[in-house]
Amino acid sequence: MLSAVILAPAVLACIWFGDWPFDVVMILVGVGLAFEWVRMGGSPVLVWPGIAVPGTVLLASLAVALGYHGAGVTILVAAVAGLLAAPNHARMAALGVAYVGLGVLALLWLRDDPVVGRANLFFVLVLIWASDIGAYLTGRALGGPRLAPSISPGKTRSGAVGGLLAAVLISCILAYMVQPPASIGWLIAVSVVLGIVAQSGDLLESMIKRHFGVKDSGRIIPGHGGLLDRLDALLAAAPVAALLALTAGRGVVLWQ
Repeated sequence: MLSAVILAPAVLACIWFGDWPFDVVMILVGVGLAFEWVRMGGSPVLVWPGIAVPGTVLLASLAVALGYHGAGVTILVAAVAGLLAAPNHARMAALGVAYVGLGVLALLWLRDDPVVGRANLFFVLVLIWASDIGAYLTGRALGGPRLAPSISPGKTRSGAVGGLLAAVLISCILAYMVQPPASIGWLIAVSVVLGIVAQSGDLLESMIKRHFGVKDSGRIIPGHGGLLDRLDALLAAAPVAALLALTAGRGVVLWQ
């Protein structure tokens, strides 16, 4: 709780003000996520191919932060292709570049919209927080069959349903407070899709940790584990939110 109380206001302030404070925080977080990925896999961080993960995330993030969105994506795609073409031991590095890089670039791009960047990013964050809290409270209260016992034994089906309902309800309330949608059906559809993707991202990170044989991705946040442990749902939901925002167009909230 103390970690959350200290970190949450700082993160929310960076999102609110945007511009370089947000970019700096996201670049540092992206590099931290990349280092955690490499360490989880047991590879040396500062030698090939481990160094390719934080190095690529750093270069691509800087490009997007400076406004060169196409260049950032190109760096990411080229790095993934190059690592996949390298010997087998580089494939996990390629997966790390894609997993971390796509999420970080999507978050930078979302907030870069000067009109609705703040609203879009808060919408995604609030949805994920509601999903996490709803899943925890519902799962604790109702229990029942496990959702995916071989991947994450603590998650229940009731928790998954409760988390999704909470995500839809709270995100819809926020959307109406910010900008009422043209279609309530589309708003609910967007919330459901992002809620399912967020929960899938949580399960994916659990599966990755089981593959690597680790309990937590790191220990950088006391009581919470690593950055990947805290941002798994956001890394999964951000690229989907960015795709929705791209479809809607710049200056338009993603639930319109």
